[in-house]
Formats: sequence, C-alpha cells, structure tokens
Amino acid sequence: MRLSPSRPLRALLPALSAVTLLSTAAVSVTAAAEPCGSVITAPLAPRVSADDPCPSADPVVCRIRVLPMDQKVEAQRTRMRYHALLEDMHRTEAAMREAGASEEEIARELVDMRNQAKEITRAGMTPEEVAILERRNREKYGNPLGPTADQLYVKYGSWEKVTDASMRTSYAVDRELSLEYRPCPV
Repeated sequence: MRLSPSRPLRALLPALSAVTLLSTAAVSVTAAAEPCGSVITAPLAPRVSADDPCPSADPVVCRIRVLPMDQKVEAQRTRMRYHALLEDMHRTEAAMREAGASEEEIARELVDMRNQAKEITRAGMTPEEVAILERRNREKYGNPLGPTADQLYVKYGSWEKVTDASMRTSYAVDRELSLEYRPCPV
C-alpha cells in the first residue's frame, strides 16, 4: 500500500493536537501557579540605627527600619495576616456584585471590613506600634482606624473609587517588610 502525500499528515494530526493541548494546559497551570496574596520579595533588611535619617515620610516605615530582627519578622507576619484579610475583601466584593449589591453598599461593606482588618492585625502589635498608627490616623482622618466610607466618598467622588481605595495596601510599608501584595484571582 502506497501512502499519499496527505496520508502522513493525517496521521500526525492527532499527535500535533495532543502536543498543542498539553502546551496550552502547561501554560494554564503556570499562570495558575503565579504567587498571589503576600509574596516575600527578599530577606528582611537588617536593623538600622535610630540615628540614621529615615528616607520615608511614613512614620510606620521609619519605625519598622529600627526594629530588631525578631520584631521585624513578627511585623512581617502581621502584615501577611492583613493581606489575607484583604483577600477576604476581594471575595466579598465578588459575592456582593454577583448578588446585585449597589456600588455604595459594596463600598461601605469593604470600608467596614478594612477597619475590622486593622483592628484584628493591631491586636498582634505592641501598644507603641498601635499608638503610632492611631496617632497618624487621628491627625489625618479624625478616627484612629482611618477614613470612614463617607470621608472616602468626599475625597474620591464615587463609590467605585472608594471600593478601590478600601482594598489598597501601603506599598512603602510592604516594601520595608520585603513583601508585595498581589490580589489572587476570585
């Protein structure tokens, strides 16, 4: 039996299809395996002297820089717990949208969740660390936990922007703790 020129190609098609499917699956698995949530980006920086000038305007960053390593490790763990609570907020937002909640309802719920997350994570901090955070927030917002939903609405002018703001994290604090926050797919 003699093969026509198209016959070997037809025999290869199933094999080529299998390779294509496996390649696509490998790309999907790789994309799904991307780290999300709290991602450690580097080892924690060693403690600096309190006499060294702080390059940041954020008092929290300045405080972290002078912590002994054991306290920095604990601060990093606390920040990672806070990031996990932000993940809960992303899931809540998705569920509320699916249920048909209004932008205002979503924003108000997420601002409340963020303030609860702050309370939860501050429970693991020293009184001095909590005092620094609360003092900053009182000065800036008149509230130890930070801005209310209404204050954020006045600042941003839309409930969508309030929602976005409620799920942001401080890049400067994350960087000082060798972390990067990457929202997980919902």
